[in-house]
Amino acid sequence: MDLRKIKKLIDLLEESNLAEIEIKEGEESVRLARVPKGNYQAAAPVYAAPAAAAPMPMSSPTESATGGSAKPVGGDQPEGHVMRAPMVGTFYTSPSPDKPAFVTVGQSVKAGETLAIIEAMKMFNPIEADVSGTILAVLTESGSPVEFDQPLFVIG
Repeated sequence: MDLRKIKKLIDLLEESNLAEIEIKEGEESVRLARVPKGNYQAAAPVYAAPAAAAPMPMSSPTESATGGSAKPVGGDQPEGHVMRAPMVGTFYTSPSPDKPAFVTVGQSVKAGETLAIIEAMKMFNPIEADVSGTILAVLTESGSPVEFDQPLFVIG
């Protein structure tokens, strides 16, 4: 199933009052479920550490892989509303490699407008602006992995 069909299914789900839609096409299947606006955190899995576990210093994947720490976010970041990743996945600024980016720095956006997509488990999830304003910064490179709550955009 190609990205255009999935995007049409997303649009259909948004325009209807359906809570969930599942389509099977041969061996492929796609299931989309509606998440109430502003409640993206509820859709992300929450993992609790065992109560008996001894406290251990946490290291990020970057620290584990490189032996160093990740670059701190916020030093050269403009002031404004920070849009954060609602889930773990791969961040894309455009619907496909041959298409232009959803938004660019300096562009005005309205609340609810798609800014990017995050691919998680073969599902493309639109990332929508939760405030209206101007895109001041895109903080993540297209095609890169993102973690939950990672800053993606600054809107002013």
